[in-house]
Amino acid sequence: MPLGKKPQEKVLDVDAFLQGDLCFKEPVNLRINGKFEGTLQTKGNLTIGSTAIVNAQIVGENIIIAGKVKGKIVAHHLLTLLPTAVVEGEIIPARLNIAEGAVLEGTCHMLNEVFNVEELAHYLELDVNSILELANTGKIPAFKEGNDWKFRRQEIDAWLASTKLK
Repeated sequence: MPLGKKPQEKVLDVDAFLQGDLCFKEPVNLRINGKFEGTLQTKGNLTIGSTAIVNAQIVGENIIIAGKVKGKIVAHHLLTLLPTAVVEGEIIPARLNIAEGAVLEGTCHMLNEVFNVEELAHYLELDVNSILELANTGKIPAFKEGNDWKFRRQEIDAWLASTKLK
């Protein structure tokens, strides 16, 4: 990349009706202003605009909701519900910011700072045997507590970022 040039920001602004599975492997700034149904996996920032109606399973890093969302939401960094947000379902954020006026109808489970094998398998969307193999071979940051493997979320996130760069 030439000196002085910033990397081009990847922005996707959706005002239409979309249905299906969307998965972004690279960080993007995704804004949904229309209707979406299905599953959505993002890296970077996801904004659900105030006019949006979303019925989906969402996994992302930073998620900001101003519209209506029904489904399960996992935010690996931060979930923000703005005053116009109406969320129905299960939310699982690492950090949570709920503005006055936002509506949350459902359950909230905060992401743990330390995972057990099953929690990490869910977090990484892998099976338990794969997690155990990675831990037993030293390919993933882990420590033993008694006979059980434990994983610090911050170390796992750093490991994920470094393995994607290779």
